[in-house]
Amino acid sequence: MISFDDTVIEELLEKPYWIVDFLPKQVLKDSAGQYAAVEQYYLQEPQIMELRRKYLAIILKLNCYYDLAVSTDCGEHWSENPDPQTMEGWMLADASVRTLHVMITTQHTMMVLDFGDTYMTVYNPEEDLLQMFRMLAGSEGMFIWEPEAQV
Repeated sequence: MISFDDTVIEELLEKPYWIVDFLPKQVLKDSAGQYAAVEQYYLQEPQIMELRRKYLAIILKLNCYYDLAVSTDCGEHWSENPDPQTMEGWMLADASVRTLHVMITTQHTMMVLDFGDTYMTVYNPEEDLLQMFRMLAGSEGMFIWEPEAQV
């Protein structure tokens, strides 16, 4: 059984990160438009399920190239390479799952998908993995971008 202690997760959360999103770049705080209203629209049914299906497809496709460890309980328990049906259940049907943590075990990279958000965060990807994310995100009509200011 795979496990990652809290220090590994905390360390990764401090690393540079990228955003996988339905928008092509970051919406800046002072931007014109109605980002908050659009975001709320996408957080409602059926739009949120469409987004989750896209993230599911990205993760499953990524699992064809890399071993993944997945946690549905903020890192308490990890499942190595869960089958596609299990992943689908966690992402689309299981109301108890609020956050999905996915470790790419050989890359020291973590993805976090908080079900209260419209985006997925990718922590610490190396350039070759980042290129893979660009291709996979693009295949689902999604984008990957680096935030303007990482705090």
